[in-house]
Amino acid sequence: MKKTIFFLATVLVSLSTFAQDITGQWNGFLKVPGGQLRLEFNITKAENGYSSTMDSPDQGAKGIPVTSTVFENATLKLAIPNANIVYEGELNQYNVIVGTFKQSGQSFPLNLSREKLEKQVIKRPQEPQKPYSYYTEEITFENKIDKDVLAGTLSLPQKEGKFPAVILITGSGPQNRDEELLGHKPFLVIADYLTKKGIAVLRFDDRGVGKSTGEFKTATTLDFAKDVQAGVAYLQSRKEIDKSKIGLIGHSEGGIIAPIVASNSKEIDFIVLLAGTGIRGDQLLLLQKEKIERQMGVSEDEIQKAQQTFKGAYDSIVKSSASHDILKGKVRSYLKTKLGTAMNDTQISALSSQITSPWMVSFLKLDPALYLEKVKCPVLALNGEKDLQVPADVNLEAIKTALTKGGNKNVTIKKLPNLNHLFQECETGSPNEYATIEQTFSPIALEEISSWVLKQVK
Repeated sequence: MKKTIFFLATVLVSLSTFAQDITGQWNGFLKVPGGQLRLEFNITKAENGYSSTMDSPDQGAKGIPVTSTVFENATLKLAIPNANIVYEGELNQYNVIVGTFKQSGQSFPLNLSREKLEKQVIKRPQEPQKPYSYYTEEITFENKIDKDVLAGTLSLPQKEGKFPAVILITGSGPQNRDEELLGHKPFLVIADYLTKKGIAVLRFDDRGVGKSTGEFKTATTLDFAKDVQAGVAYLQSRKEIDKSKIGLIGHSEGGIIAPIVASNSKEIDFIVLLAGTGIRGDQLLLLQKEKIERQMGVSEDEIQKAQQTFKGAYDSIVKSSASHDILKGKVRSYLKTKLGTAMNDTQISALSSQITSPWMVSFLKLDPALYLEKVKCPVLALNGEKDLQVPADVNLEAIKTALTKGGNKNVTIKKLPNLNHLFQECETGSPNEYATIEQTFSPIALEEISSWVLKQVK
C-alpha cells in the first residue's frame, strides 16, 4: 500500500531543533490496513551514540531490541533487521518526528511524539462481563521441578459439585491467562463458553508473566510442558474435579505442549489442538515466513532469498549439538557471509542472538510427530483455513499421519473455513487483521470444541 507522506518539517527548523534531546519515550500510531497499532520507542544515551527498544502494547510485546539507533542532523534512523523493520524520521520544530516505518517491503507513515497516546477502544462484543453466571477462583500451584509458582483462574460451573475439566495452554511468547493479544482475550472467551456448558476450566499466566513467578526468556517448550503437568496435578487435588475426565486444550505452541504432556501421562483423558503444529519447528517457521511475506506483497525474489538464508541458519542449528556460545558464533559467521552487505556487525550479532536463544534452538529442533505417535487418548485437531502462521493442510496432515502411525483410532481432524490463526472469521488471514476484527473467537469453532469435549466426558 503506497501513500504520499507530507512532511511537516520545513526550512524554518532552527538550530535549536538539532540540539534537542532525543532520549526518552516516543509514541506513535502505526496505520496499517484496516486499523492502527501503537508503537513506543524508548531511546537512551549510549557510550557511542544511542540505544533503544521498541514496545508494541497492542501486541503485548515489550523491550524488543532495536539493533541500530542513529540520530544525526535531526534525522532519526532505527533498524530491527531480524524483523525486517526500518524507521526513518525527521524531528521538526514542533518536537514531532515525522517519518516512515518500513517492514518486509511495505511502507507506512509513522509520526512520533512525546505525548502518551490512547488508542481508540475497539469493541470486543464476545468478551464476558462480570458478574459471571458461574464460580471463579484465583488460584496458584507449584511446578515442583523448577520451583515456579503459577497463578491462574479456575472456573467451575457451580461452587459445589464434581466436574470434568480442561487446562488451556497458551501459544508462543509471554502470555497471560487470557492469552491476551491485540485487545482480544480468547482464553477468557473459551473459558466462559466451556464453563457454561458444564466444564471446569483452568487457565494460568505463563511463568514470569502476570502473577506467575519464574523466568520466561530462558524457558523452552519442554519447560512449559512441566508447568502444564503441574496444573494437572493441581486439578487432581481439587475435590470439585472428576479426576477421570481431565483434558488439555492447546493453541499454537500450546498445541505442541498438549501432546508432549499427554504422551508422558496416563492422567490426560483427551486433548484438543487449536492450530497445533505437526511439522518440525524449522520447517514451520520457514513456511510461516513465506506465507506471510507473500500475502504482504513481498517480491518472489526477496522471499526466496530470505528462505535460502534462514534455511541455512536453521539447518546449522538443527544439526548442531555444540554449546550455546559456539553455536552462536557459527551462526553469526554464516549470517555475516550471507548478509554482510545488507547488515552491519551489530545487526548480525543481534540476529544471531535471537535465533540461537534457548527457546528458538529447542523449537527449531522440536518434531511434534515424536510425541503425537505416543498419544493414546482421543484427539481433536482444528485449524483455520486461512491460517498463515500454522498453515492448515500440511500441519493437519502431519498430525493425522503421526497419530495414525502410533495406532490412535480416536482422532478427529477438521479444517474450519474462513478462519485465521486466532480462529477469527477473516478476509486474508494476515496477522495485520487480528486487531481490526471485532470477533475474538469464532462461535463455530467454540461449538466444535465444546460438543467434542462433552462427548469425551459423558
